[in-house]
Amino acid sequence: MPENVLIRSEADGTISFGDYKLPSKQKLDNFEHQGDLYKVKTCCDITKLERNGMFVYESVPGTAVEHLNVTGRGCTCQVKGDRDAQLTIQLEDDTEYEVFVDGISVGGMTTNMSGKLVVSVELNEGTAADIRVEKR
Repeated sequence: MPENVLIRSEADGTISFGDYKLPSKQKLDNFEHQGDLYKVKTCCDITKLERNGMFVYESVPGTAVEHLNVTGRGCTCQVKGDRDAQLTIQLEDDTEYEVFVDGISVGGMTTNMSGKLVVSVELNEGTAADIRVEKR
């Protein structure tokens, strides 16, 4: 993502957000994308995205997410960071998903009663990890 841009809409209809290089937390509220209002908080320690006041994504430590696309079947995105991260993604409640990192299945995971899926991802500075989560 370009420097100093906390969130942006992409030409393909997806959304990109976050900056893991920020030393202190920055946020942007009321960013409109396809009729929804988004809020992003990001820094080196955490990145969090909300849509219409509801949780969408969180990473610890912070990450930069490009081309996030959440559908009824799952989600896809590219994640960048300077160290390994734990991602939490909002999906359907109590549903089983297959999780792929860089095209390789890392196994099936079931969301909890609140629909949160937690994935640990190995990240290296300068290289994006392709994340794909598909409903089984």
